[in-house]
Amino acid sequence: MFRTLAIAKRIFKQILRDRRSFAMIFVVPLVVMSLVGVSFNKNQPLLNFVGPALICTFVLFFTFILTGISFLRERSEGTLERLLTTPIKRIDIIFGYSITFFIFALIQSSIIITFSIFVLDIANNGQIWHMFLVVILLSIVAVNFGVFISTFAKNEFQVVQFIPLFIIPQIFLAGVIQPVENLPDILQYVSNILPLTYAVEGLRSIMIEGSNIQIIGKEIIVLLAFASLFVSLATLSVKR
Repeated sequence: MFRTLAIAKRIFKQILRDRRSFAMIFVVPLVVMSLVGVSFNKNQPLLNFVGPALICTFVLFFTFILTGISFLRERSEGTLERLLTTPIKRIDIIFGYSITFFIFALIQSSIIITFSIFVLDIANNGQIWHMFLVVILLSIVAVNFGVFISTFAKNEFQVVQFIPLFIIPQIFLAGVIQPVENLPDILQYVSNILPLTYAVEGLRSIMIEGSNIQIIGKEIIVLLAFASLFVSLATLSVKR
């Protein structure tokens, strides 16, 4: 545990020193959500329906980019290789990086949720901590997914190239644009293996229908399963 926290502390300080990246963590969500508000300002009912899905999408996207590029930078600078030559276990490294990236993902998620409810006035009939639970689980998935994917990239441009392959398809298939039920049968089967699908369904159920944890239990369990899967894949992808 001490080793994990030591790694997390080092990464946290390193990101804080990068003032441009640190500023972007705060600025980008505000700019994007402002554009959402301007785009839907004359159609509040549509924004109420699409809003929960957009919150999940932006959390997944921003967290994946932050984690993937930051972890790749650690590899390219040789920091990760030096850590792997020490007695530190791979799981300590993954948890250390995950804790740091998760903190920044939580900051971005808080900005997005707060801006959506109190500035854009997106309807919310549920409890905010239920919303955060769904978003937090999605952030854990995105953090470890970003770590896993970054091991296959040789530079930051290649990390970005994974977006059309792994992120954009989820936008079309996870019920962000239209309900999953309206998709062709084969695409509905595909949507069942996408983490964003369950995050969108869970958050939309909370915000629109006022559902609680018991009602969205299936979505919570599936997101936990995805989080565990990507933690395992991220750990296995870090080789000595």
